[in-house]
Amino acid sequence: MHKDYTSALVWFRRDLRASDHAALYQALKAAHQVHCAFVFDTTILQPLPRRDRRLEFIRDSAAQLDEALRALGGPQRGLITVHGTAADEVPRLARRLGVQAVFANHDYEAAATERDTTVRARLAAAGIALHTFKDQVVFERDEVLTQVGKPYSVFTPYSRAWLARLDAFYLKAYPVERYAAALAPRPEELARPVPSLAELGFEATNLRACGFTPGAAGAEGLLRSFGERVDAYDSLRDLPAADATSHLSVHLRFGTVAIRRLAALASQRAGPGAQTWLKELVWRDFYFQVLANFPQVNEGRSFKPEYDRIAWEQGAEAEERFAAWCEGRTGYPLVDAAMAQINRTGFMHNRLRMVTASFLCKDLGLDWRRGERYFATQLNDYDFSANNGGWQWASSSGCDAQPWFRIFNPVSQSERFDPKGEFIARWLPQLAALPPPLRHAPWKGAPLELAGVGLTLGRDYPLPIVDHAQARAATLRRYAVVKGG
Repeated sequence: MHKDYTSALVWFRRDLRASDHAALYQALKAAHQVHCAFVFDTTILQPLPRRDRRLEFIRDSAAQLDEALRALGGPQRGLITVHGTAADEVPRLARRLGVQAVFANHDYEAAATERDTTVRARLAAAGIALHTFKDQVVFERDEVLTQVGKPYSVFTPYSRAWLARLDAFYLKAYPVERYAAALAPRPEELARPVPSLAELGFEATNLRACGFTPGAAGAEGLLRSFGERVDAYDSLRDLPAADATSHLSVHLRFGTVAIRRLAALASQRAGPGAQTWLKELVWRDFYFQVLANFPQVNEGRSFKPEYDRIAWEQGAEAEERFAAWCEGRTGYPLVDAAMAQINRTGFMHNRLRMVTASFLCKDLGLDWRRGERYFATQLNDYDFSANNGGWQWASSSGCDAQPWFRIFNPVSQSERFDPKGEFIARWLPQLAALPPPLRHAPWKGAPLELAGVGLTLGRDYPLPIVDHAQARAATLRRYAVVKGG
């Protein structure tokens, strides 16, 4: 087999696995000797709190990747880890190793593309090539276009075109193992273990206590479990008290499982459960192509420009409302339970992401960008494209979003999707003694009934921060500026 390079470097980013990995496969085929590296990028790490579940997930996933590379190529192989600014450290490491090329997978977010442009230029100045490949989506950028060659802004026709194009070629795994002999021994001075959290300046979190197992091993366990439950996905996925979702989103975010493997599992299984789950994977690709083709979403603007005319609530009362939403003390149990879940675990059920986002924008009258930024600090699976797409959907400002006059009622959403109040009771134990109908709206209980379970509203649980009917009317007035936009 022809080899183009004597040696190459694979730069791992949000793709922390050693199997079915596009850049690793291409490097192993193209070079006689392949080094592997991961940068703990201080540009990203410095603003984080010293306890951050995502950093712990990344660190432990990198340690598993190190073990997997040594299992593939031998004990002298493994992952080279660097702590610094990626734009500086990748070119420096490439020069130190004497490689002729660096291989990486595409990263689509604005900060990442800016970083990669800088790295490419610095590598080129040293005579080193940078090759990047599609890996974190099935179809990227302009691979699925309308019949007139334009990007889609509506999901349903995009989904039809995506599914029509899907075939075995796009789901085929990259056979990394076949070429693993090209993995290079690490230079002695770089053959260090993956640094501990303490060495990176961080502390341990409750990541595992919250049910998250990092790395490819964690993804494998979830795949086995979900494979046994996927047939019921369509009927149970909207019920937050049910263990019906895959919980694989954080593994997709950091690439500890290949999207091709998940899409193959979904597309090869008959039944509405697997097909509904496949549509969720299509939504993920849809938001990635929105990010690539519509730059305004990268710039903090609404996809639909007329929605930037909305006058959101301002002032001290708005600040108090935002704090109450963040802290889960709005007086609406489903909203508060969902915020308790995200604050304590870094996870929120997808149905509840829609409910809490709608409540912030359309009950509290607050700018969707504030909620988007808060979720970005809390979610273990935070991904800009999906987070931005979800918030713009809920606020009606985005692609294929719910109509501006559609406003979720937090009580009816609770009654419909948590009918027995089980999710509420789990996260708001002060409401667990209430009969299930009252868990959705405790203020509807008679004073004696509340006293009988030891609950005093305003002391043990807050009264509603807004009246939904009044808030709905205010939202319809606020959103009227988008009519005819």
